[in-house]
Amino acid sequence: MKELSVFIDESGDFGPYYHHSPYYIVTLVFHDRSIDISNDINRLNENIRMSGFDVNPIHTGPLIRREDDYKNYTLLERKQIFNKLYNFTRNIDISYICLVVEKKQLKNEIDLQLQLTKQFSLFYRENMEYFMQYDNIIVYYDYGQRELNLCIVTLFSALMNNVEFKKGTQTDYKLFQVADLLCTMELLLIKAERKTLSNSELMFFKSAKELNKSFLRAIQKKRFHLVE
Repeated sequence: MKELSVFIDESGDFGPYYHHSPYYIVTLVFHDRSIDISNDINRLNENIRMSGFDVNPIHTGPLIRREDDYKNYTLLERKQIFNKLYNFTRNIDISYICLVVEKKQLKNEIDLQLQLTKQFSLFYRENMEYFMQYDNIIVYYDYGQRELNLCIVTLFSALMNNVEFKKGTQTDYKLFQVADLLCTMELLLIKAERKTLSNSELMFFKSAKELNKSFLRAIQKKRFHLVE
């Protein structure tokens, strides 16, 4: 049986537009379960353990901004942690897409759900053959946002007849941490293009140019390639 795992994470919420949170981003990470990444996961865990970092899971946004569990880590230490998860993501065989909605243009949360539905439906139609090769598709989400959870279940159930849903956390699955990192990178890409990177983000990556050169270009190679 050929199976596909889909790990979903989001940045933002279904609430009204605020200047400090103008985008809603949903990242879907696709992993063919026949491709074993257990050794990569074990190496990442051992690498973090040997470095003496007590961080599991790794939350990319707070790590960059020096918030929550990362308040007592230096800039150098936080960069080391980031690089471990970033390099893990680059090296494993996965692909991803990001659904991005600018909330300023929406009237209400129904419009947000409509935009997400349109974007994913178009993506699915253009790549139907890719999904049809799998006997089973397992969608993982942490059920963190009721509106997104409903949207996920409705979308996948309407488009696919071989899908099942499982709840998980970033502690349970490394690919949730990967989805979280990719959500953050997509947001950084938008902010870099619009010259709205925060002081903490500029301090972490040195400059928008360095962010793009050293991180964004490489990670974008993991984006799902549309079927010709």
